Amino acid sequence: MAAPRTSTRKFLGRLSLPERNFVAEALRTETVGGVLLLLAAVTALIWANVPALHDSYESVSHFHFGPAPLGLDLSVQHWAADGLLAVFFFVAGIELKRELVAGDLKDPKAAALPVAAALCGMAVPALVYTLTNLTGGGSLRGWAVPTATDIAFALAVLAVIGTSLPSALRAFLLTLAVVDDLFAILIIAVFFTADLNFAALAGAVIGLAVFWLLLRKGVRGWYVYVPLALVIWGLMYNSGIHATIAGVAMGLMLRCHRHQGEEHAPGEHIEHLVRPLSAGLAVPLFALFSAGVVISGGALGDVFTRPETLGVVLGLVVGKAIGIFGGTWLTARFTRASLSDDLAWPDVFAVASLAGIGFTVSLLIGELAFDGDPVLTDEVKAAVLTGSLLAALIATTLLKLRNAKYRALCEDEERDEDSDGIPDIYEQDNPAYHLRMAEIYERKAAEHRRLAEVTGGAGAENDGPA
Repeated sequence: MAAPRTSTRKFLGRLSLPERNFVAEALRTETVGGVLLLLAAVTALIWANVPALHDSYESVSHFHFGPAPLGLDLSVQHWAADGLLAVFFFVAGIELKRELVAGDLKDPKAAALPVAAALCGMAVPALVYTLTNLTGGGSLRGWAVPTATDIAFALAVLAVIGTSLPSALRAFLLTLAVVDDLFAILIIAVFFTADLNFAALAGAVIGLAVFWLLLRKGVRGWYVYVPLALVIWGLMYNSGIHATIAGVAMGLMLRCHRHQGEEHAPGEHIEHLVRPLSAGLAVPLFALFSAGVVISGGALGDVFTRPETLGVVLGLVVGKAIGIFGGTWLTARFTRASLSDDLAWPDVFAVASLAGIGFTVSLLIGELAFDGDPVLTDEVKAAVLTGSLLAALIATTLLKLRNAKYRALCEDEERDEDSDGIPDIYEQDNPAYHLRMAEIYERKAAEHRRLAEVTGGAGAENDGPA
């Protein structure tokens, strides 16, 4: 008896309609936020590099304010990195929770692809950085800098260049970035934690327990949760663990599955409210006070000669593309999954190259890795900007080559000839859909026949519907 054939599974195929709608809404906000992020980065570079403005940039960035007795007398730059980014990571925590309970990460088989791609997309850049610095005699402290992907910046690039990626590729990029954020959070928590203040840490843990208990009891009201969240954040900051971890922890506690009769889960509702604050304010302000590095011809030359900065550039441009593409291909190869018929492997490589834009979290890790060395910190920031720009240019070139194909796929996804608010491609197996389409075609044919009669038979040879 012949052995049964193992069925192949398609990946990067068409999403379900609810998942497609969620991804479209999430990416719409991220795209707008990404454009603001891009503008903030350009503003920071101009502000820091115009001689007449440079001193004011330094003065504002290093201006301190906050309650000193609570250990929170921080500079504007620190408030942006430790405070505002907590909002960004709070949204990342909700995204991760949703992916785990209702998205691609819920199904282990479906989750294998983005998880493997994200892991390889972090491991290979770290390896590239490490090898570059071992051979060049540089510091290994920055190995984690090129491991992050900035989904907002990547989507901003797509918005600027006008490339219409199919929803499946966009969803893959989004899920990949969510998993990437999770591991970046773990890296920050494990490798960039200074001396621990156990009393403050215990207070933060108790605060998180109270937060969780209130959620489980169904207590409502922002006036309860916002003050509690601020207390948890302050305690986490003083514990020595990076304060953004508090945001992730609270995001993961929110319920992201719907109960009977609910239109939206609480986590989805809160994410809808907070995401614009994160994408439109928190992340752009962080970029404004982190991306302002002084760039000269000599400084740009140093990016490609100093091992620490060269390792960052190569990690983002080469390591990310090879890692994500390699992880995706190997996973597909050994799980007997096959690529969607509408796409080709160069499409996956182009998205992998786009993931080399590692702006927000890479800048944050760079500050943490080289804390106490402001010169090298600025040089590493310049390397992050350079690597992200090169990755964007390479991805733009690759995506433009297939833009006509992407545009056709997107038009198929959006077509709604019966105007019922549901794309036709999602109704093709529904008999009611075919009945509606027959009525539409018959109406068009009748209009065409009437037009032919009025014009004396002109066009009668084309009596079918348009």
